[in-house]
Amino acid sequence: MGYDDINHKALFDQMPVSRFLVKPEGDDFVVCELNDKASEYFGKKPEEIIGTLIKDLFASENAVLMYESFVACVEKRTAVTIPAPKRIEGSIYISGFWVNPIFQGGEIILLDVIAQPSVTDTSLIERERDDALRLLTSIFDASEVGILVSDRKRHIVKINDSFTRIYGWDRHDALGKDFVDFVTPDEQALASRNHDQFIEDGDRKVGEVKVVRKDGDIANAWFATATLELSENRRFQVTTLIDITERKQMEISLRLAKEQADAANHAKSAFLANMSHELRTPLNAIIGFSEMMIKETFGPVGDEKYGEYLDDIHLSARHLLEIINEVLDMSKIEAGRVDLDEKEVDVSALIQTVARITTSRTFSSNLSVQVNLPEEFPRLYSDPRLVRQILINIVTNAVKYSPDGGVITISGAQNDQGGLDVIVQDCGMGIPKDRIQEAMEPFGQTHDPIQSTPYQGTGLGLPLAKVMTEMHDGRLNLESKVGEGTSVTISFPKERVRYAKADSPLLQGTHPNASEEVELIQSAE
Repeated sequence: MGYDDINHKALFDQMPVSRFLVKPEGDDFVVCELNDKASEYFGKKPEEIIGTLIKDLFASENAVLMYESFVACVEKRTAVTIPAPKRIEGSIYISGFWVNPIFQGGEIILLDVIAQPSVTDTSLIERERDDALRLLTSIFDASEVGILVSDRKRHIVKINDSFTRIYGWDRHDALGKDFVDFVTPDEQALASRNHDQFIEDGDRKVGEVKVVRKDGDIANAWFATATLELSENRRFQVTTLIDITERKQMEISLRLAKEQADAANHAKSAFLANMSHELRTPLNAIIGFSEMMIKETFGPVGDEKYGEYLDDIHLSARHLLEIINEVLDMSKIEAGRVDLDEKEVDVSALIQTVARITTSRTFSSNLSVQVNLPEEFPRLYSDPRLVRQILINIVTNAVKYSPDGGVITISGAQNDQGGLDVIVQDCGMGIPKDRIQEAMEPFGQTHDPIQSTPYQGTGLGLPLAKVMTEMHDGRLNLESKVGEGTSVTISFPKERVRYAKADSPLLQGTHPNASEEVELIQSAE
């Protein structure tokens, strides 16, 4: 038995009036089902009634009346009404029966017999109706949502307490007034059209509307409408209003705050870009003149102390220029002024060059850079300058944090998604797990600058590499353990991977030439 069957059976059994089913059998009619009220009406248990002929169930006078009525229903194949039969002593008084034929395949299989309640026995129905009305009225008035009811002419016929409390209009102000009088002038025409359409379609609608409070203020509300149809084709629209004024104000405040923050961020980026350009000019002069003095181009400097100071000046100027370049790169990216100049790049050759230059810089610390790439290493459709900068930033970072005699490895392979992974791994001091995210943020410093003097920097190397990787639709992942080292994986998507034969013309002209290596050295320094 399904859910619907259970509901129908419960409805049948719990009807407040007597109801039983009769099955035509030859010239007779047999009771095959009855509800609790019918059992009470006949004064017998259901099992004593089911299977009983109608002529045996009723007294002789009533039996003839019921039988003839059932025959008429079957012959006319239409519903009939039976006037009040003689009352069974001690039973519920009824004013008659309705008899409805039930068809299957064109044949009448059952007669549905329903008692007509006595006019004098309607107090229960009236009480239930009154209780239902009181319940609905309580819900209507107690709801924290503003509710108003309007008719076809848009006249308000009822409002609840919450509507008066939230919007300030009392019942005297609202009842009988046009619905659109409580909407802001700019939305009245739309509200009028929607009201007429909603009340005719009968569909539930939702949306936003601006409501005029009694004090003249404007309130934002989220509305939901439903159509209520009563007797004589009377239709009403029930509209619920949830006040969202504070939420809308918060949205506006947040949007303004975001716009101000974006404007401030753009101003900051422009300031940094301009400042960086202004600082690079004198710094290049300091670096150039200090190099000439160190080389004693125009004669000896004199005291050896001056030579030491010149070395310090030159080193400090180079370090400051590196910081300014990183700040300038970040400000350009934030300002959206960096466009990709893409072409097919021999990443293997690029990695080899970066490794060779880095090794030449780490000779004094006995650091070694090892490259482990497969022979058939794919090419990458990318911006070679940015990919080179990514590799320089990550490898240089590994050099800063690796101990003397350490090993830095650069490897690469195709990943599970068909993309290309380049992994740079060192055996340095590592980064605490709870500070890895900080290392990926601009200007993030994961080590104490006082205790980590050899590892000074801007904190922009990794963030720049991350942003440049993401500009290629890739991702940069960092894994690290304190005391064991750090592994950085640069993943490029498969759409950028290009495979070509060794003698393919695609490989021609992709290796860095002498001028490019000079640029690499300058970038790395």
